[in-house]
Amino acid sequence: MAEIQPLRGWRYNPVLSQHIDEYVSPLFDVVSQKQREALYRNPLNSIHLSVPRGDDPAGEALRRLQEWQETGILRQDELPGIYVYYQYFRLPGSSREFCRKGFMCHIRAYAWTDNVVLRHENTLPSSVNDRAELLARTEFQSSATHGLYRDDAFELERWMDEAMLDPLYETAEDYQGARDVLAVIQDSRIIEQFQAALAQRQVILADGHHRYEGSLAYRQAQLAANPNSTGQEGWNYHLMYLTNSAADDLRILPTHRLLLELPGDLTDAELLARLEAYFLILPKEDAYDLPELIAGKQWAFGLYLRSGQAYKIRLRPEVHTQLSWDTTTEVKALDLTVLHFFVLEKVLGIVGPDAQRQWPGVAYVRSFSECLKRVDDGEARAALITNEVTMDEVERVCHSGAVMPPKSTFFYPKTIGGFLFSSIRAEETAHPFLAGAGK
Repeated sequence: MAEIQPLRGWRYNPVLSQHIDEYVSPLFDVVSQKQREALYRNPLNSIHLSVPRGDDPAGEALRRLQEWQETGILRQDELPGIYVYYQYFRLPGSSREFCRKGFMCHIRAYAWTDNVVLRHENTLPSSVNDRAELLARTEFQSSATHGLYRDDAFELERWMDEAMLDPLYETAEDYQGARDVLAVIQDSRIIEQFQAALAQRQVILADGHHRYEGSLAYRQAQLAANPNSTGQEGWNYHLMYLTNSAADDLRILPTHRLLLELPGDLTDAELLARLEAYFLILPKEDAYDLPELIAGKQWAFGLYLRSGQAYKIRLRPEVHTQLSWDTTTEVKALDLTVLHFFVLEKVLGIVGPDAQRQWPGVAYVRSFSECLKRVDDGEARAALITNEVTMDEVERVCHSGAVMPPKSTFFYPKTIGGFLFSSIRAEETAHPFLAGAGK
């Protein structure tokens, strides 16, 4: 199954690491424009490597990377290791502090057809190309993708807990309110335990599909250019943060759908009339009750209209058999598949997953209150409030070989960029552990 390798991580030098909060950044696909501008003002922030700007962004990232390495802003660890990464966080409205435990390492960049790393969503070619070009120019990875393995015995956690007794550094609080802590394991015997554990398992890609596919594209290009390669070159590997899906510290938050427009300029009354063919519709007094009213109920959604009227809508069970998309039973059972098929396709006429991905009339918003506000402010015609996807649903869909509707999952908290950097250059990835690759 999954082959993993330790790496000689690049990190901010010890002086800068004392203020690591100033140099980390959100992932390129979740950072807002306002956050970006604030981060760009710091000339040493990692965003300059992960989301470079300029007429030649990848070239600018390479220039800055070389400068940071030559001047000692970034330094490479002498020994290869597995980097333990814990994230402490709270959820809104709860006083409980969770700790998501995981580790960063290199994983072989498996093609989807290898059935070792499994995906649950499709990607946009333009975003993959951007990531592949950046990797090709710099041979450097500034943020780990997030992968999930299942280990009900929790055999690796004791080694991770032990490493955390002597952390390298930690943030006070990152952009999402989490506290991030990094430690390293460089004992070869323990690293082999991690390798053996993952060699028995598949990995589900939770976050970072575009970055992972960028690594796949770069690897394919290198394989074509180097027909006599050994399979152990650095470009065969990808930086990944691995966490145990059996733990209770994995949170998937809902992503709601905001209808920015209604095709044909439907009125609210016309929209409700069309919905009634498929859904039971119940008016509700207070829109802020919608998340609680739909919680745990299959195929149930909240609907909020510009008139200020709120509704609970729930699919009529007998119409589910009309869901005709060519996908697996596991995908058809999802709330979001029901929403996309019966609301976007049948009611609004946006036919098929491809058309829906391209349709500019829908926005994906994580904040419930933001959804209501944008409808009230006239920015959108309606908000569709959803339940979160469960980890069990993610696993069942991945193992069925299918993918979910777009923006189905929002794993929380996100990893951060700049906490650990990884090089895939040949001279920096040849180390003794590669001799045991594929055990």
